[in-house]
Amino acid sequence: MSSAFIALIWWVVPALGLSGALLYVLWVTKFQGKFQQETQRSVGQFQRFQDSFRDSQARDSAAEAEAKNPAAPDSNLSNS
Repeated sequence: MSSAFIALIWWVVPALGLSGALLYVLWVTKFQGKFQQETQRSVGQFQRFQDSFRDSQARDSAAEAEAKNPAAPDSNLSNS
């Protein structure tokens, strides 16, 4: 190989790397908003999923507490 060809490789490879990196940064900044919206939507769906478990757990514990301590005044009226 000639020294001119080796020198060309030492200039072309970094130049291609730099241009590739710049194109990647431009591409990421162009679509960054779209990816953030999708991530936010996904996080919101997961939070609703977690909340549904919390709601069902609260309903179950309230029903269990009601079954253990029936303090409803309507049940005492039938004995009068």
